[in-house]
Amino acid sequence: MWEIFLKTLPFFALIGLGYGVARIRFFTPEGTAYLTKFVFYFALSAMLFRFSANLALGDILDWPFVFAYLLGSTVIYVLATSVAMARGLIVAEAAVEAQVAVIGNVGFLGIPMLILLLGEAAIGPVMMVLAVDLIVFGSLIVILITGSRDGRMSLGVFRTVGLGLLKNPMIVSITLGLLVSGLGLPVPAPANEFLQILGAAATPGALFAIGASLATKSAERVAVAGWLSFCKLVLHPAAVAVSALMIFDIAAYPAGVMIAAAALPVAGNVYIIAQHYGVAPSRVSASILISTALSVLTVSGVIAWVTSL
Repeated sequence: MWEIFLKTLPFFALIGLGYGVARIRFFTPEGTAYLTKFVFYFALSAMLFRFSANLALGDILDWPFVFAYLLGSTVIYVLATSVAMARGLIVAEAAVEAQVAVIGNVGFLGIPMLILLLGEAAIGPVMMVLAVDLIVFGSLIVILITGSRDGRMSLGVFRTVGLGLLKNPMIVSITLGLLVSGLGLPVPAPANEFLQILGAAATPGALFAIGASLATKSAERVAVAGWLSFCKLVLHPAAVAVSALMIFDIAAYPAGVMIAAAALPVAGNVYIIAQHYGVAPSRVSASILISTALSVLTVSGVIAWVTSL
């Protein structure tokens, strides 16, 4: 546990650095926004494209793995939704709380950290978790919020969902990389080196951006945020572990990567969605802040456990 904690510490130290410089206004919110955009559209996309271009679709697509992660996540999604509805919340708010409970920061934190800590063989499993989060749950929250407001499902809702997926650079870069791989197209050495250099900026840039974005968030509605953070950091990886190891009998290594990915703190894009639709942004903000702070210990504990499987 101590050894793993020391390995994860530099990642969280970069987050802390970003938080510190943003808190003293050395790094402005506008600067954070531009850094996040650079990481999201360029550095992380380059990293994902390079990884996927060197993988076959068969190396990534594993349906039992997908269903195991989906089952574990759905259990917590339903639990968080049920608790929210029991508190008298409307469907849109319940959907946002459920999203907080199951969507971890796989893109900005999971990809760089888990691949470095668990090895390059983690690339495929991490990408599958990211794909499920973006395609299934990312679509579901838009459908639930829009559908509950309109009182019905329309083609416009599904058009919005489809366009959102097509415009997501992480999905586009993975798809293009797999297409290059599937067609057997070689990536020229200069292009590969260019992608490697650009992709290398993803890890420090993403972690710094996470920290800087946290500096603008406040811990309001602490009781609710604490419950949602508990769902994300403890219940979600526990449910995924039961699903992967006991129900679907996934091999130890990919199951371990899946569980570690499920243990990650709440993703920043949940706040973007909540803010965009005007649904409980302060609650999401507090959950991101609390879960990220606590994950310094919880993620280390989960990674220490999965590496012993």
